[in-house]
Amino acid sequence: MKKLLSIREFAKISGIPSSTLRYWDEIGLFSPSERGPDNNYRYYAPQQIIAVNFITVLSNLNVPLKTIGQTGAYRTPGSIIRLIERQEKLLDQAMRRLQECYSIIHTRREQITYGQRVLRGFRIVNGDRIDDDEPADQYTYVDVTKVVVMHRDDLGITIGPRTNFKAGEDFYDPFSEYCNQASKLRINLSLPIGGIHNNWHSFMQAPGEPHHFFSVDPSGHDHRKAGPYVVGYHRGYYGQFGDLHTRMMHFITKNNLTVTGPVYSIYLLDEVSIQNPDEYLVQVCVAVSKKPTKPQTSTNSIVTTHQSPKPASDSPPASNSPSPHLPPSSP
Repeated sequence: MKKLLSIREFAKISGIPSSTLRYWDEIGLFSPSERGPDNNYRYYAPQQIIAVNFITVLSNLNVPLKTIGQTGAYRTPGSIIRLIERQEKLLDQAMRRLQECYSIIHTRREQITYGQRVLRGFRIVNGDRIDDDEPADQYTYVDVTKVVVMHRDDLGITIGPRTNFKAGEDFYDPFSEYCNQASKLRINLSLPIGGIHNNWHSFMQAPGEPHHFFSVDPSGHDHRKAGPYVVGYHRGYYGQFGDLHTRMMHFITKNNLTVTGPVYSIYLLDEVSIQNPDEYLVQVCVAVSKKPTKPQTSTNSIVTTHQSPKPASDSPPASNSPSPHLPPSSP
């Protein structure tokens, strides 16, 4: 009499749970070699461990059991290649979706964590954040009430089309149009959203009417370039900036700075992490540089190096014109 294995023994050597073997038998996918005449127990032949491997391999590739059953009896190398190539495409799509989810998790966590730091307050030295226990003789304290100069890293973003704010139109109509086009433009609305003003003047005139909306997207083809930025914060609903634009203008003027790029508004805390819309937190930043200092010329005396001074009567008259070797003054 040939040796047969009970379902428990076959489950042990095959690594397939007994419950799965029973289910496969019930749907006609994989049946035991024999049934006990008295007790109707399932018994498997040892060589069935080879046959079941066909099912196990494809099942581990997430091929549906129905497809496995339809393919099994008539399988050929060609049919299996076509089957696993179809499955490969499905897995590629699933991997892309998982990568998108990871990107959303990473970006959201980073933005929310930074927003919490702003609400608590933190220190920076030379524009870079330092830990609270890190020693520093001089530092700048940053919180939601402050306007400061900070170094901002390169930030991947995906910029939407030009907005069209009409007279008397509120924030929602252009934003709704942006959302309607997002899928076609491959913009992920699950990522944090922001707005861009192409120039400082337009931000001062209408802070709540950006020229473009964008998503903070690490894989985006557009970028907010790294460099020094004037940065300010405000708590409020979308499109509401309070007096932040005037505070930033005062800071820029007071510190003799020149705006060198667009204005970026990014909502660090939004409806995903805050229930009350009046407590959303927006960060506004604009690239700046220090205005060049005008060269000053002494009107008292000029001494030429490597030459002995001449009597005063022989000295040339003092000149108010800048030296030709100095850079021209900025207007």
